[in-house]
Amino acid sequence: MLKKIRNITLQLILIIFLIYSVFMLFLYFYQRNLLYHPNENNYSGDNISVAIKKVKISTPDNIELVGWYHKKDLKNFKTLVFFHGNAGSLENRIYKLNHFQDMDINFLIIAWRGFSGNNGKPSEEGLYLDGKSAIDWLINNGVNEKNLVLYGESLGTGVATHLAQNKNFAGVILETPFTSMIDTAKKFYPYIPVKLLLKDKFENYKKIKNINSPILIMHGEKDQIVPYSMGRKIYEIANKPKYSYFTKYDDHMMEYDENLILALKSFLKSLN
Repeated sequence: MLKKIRNITLQLILIIFLIYSVFMLFLYFYQRNLLYHPNENNYSGDNISVAIKKVKISTPDNIELVGWYHKKDLKNFKTLVFFHGNAGSLENRIYKLNHFQDMDINFLIIAWRGFSGNNGKPSEEGLYLDGKSAIDWLINNGVNEKNLVLYGESLGTGVATHLAQNKNFAGVILETPFTSMIDTAKKFYPYIPVKLLLKDKFENYKKIKNINSPILIMHGEKDQIVPYSMGRKIYEIANKPKYSYFTKYDDHMMEYDENLILALKSFLKSLN
């Protein structure tokens, strides 16, 4: 009887192990589909009111990225490069971009490879190439590197942080930043060895200390995707001069209300 129970127990353990192994293989090969959501319509309904020019930006690996460019005064105003998050299209950021028309800035927002109709498949290294290509395009079109401000939104904070290392950019803005993709994935998959499986790590906490440009960190306590504590930690690690805009009620997609707009304007003014 005991032998029979032991055999059944071993069979159950083996079945559970096989199911778990298959699940791990699924996660390893399918993980980028879980991380990047180009077809998710996370915010829509606004008409763009700021003047933009649609541009095409080529990457070193021959992918053409769509971008929206707003040019006011390259000499007297800073130029903001907007790196969006892991979901949606350029249109989903219109509610933010419309506020930029009342600020003394130029801006360029690009869509990642695989987003907004672009070819290619997103990955950590691919997004770094996309971001670097946007910066190079601006420099080739008359923008002084010292007048650039990198703006990262959610996943885009990983790109902004990576590209701002050891550079002389005018400033860096990080909206709802995470410490690393490993830390974030652990929140959603606590029983999975994400450190071993994860391909795209985006280790912001290691890179933030290499940024010497003035930096603004924005985060809301109600964020259900990237814990507010991560934004606080990034702020603590960041070098001075550093500024913060922390709120009690903002979720992951922060409300572009008058207080946030004021924080952005004040930060941009401090860079002059």
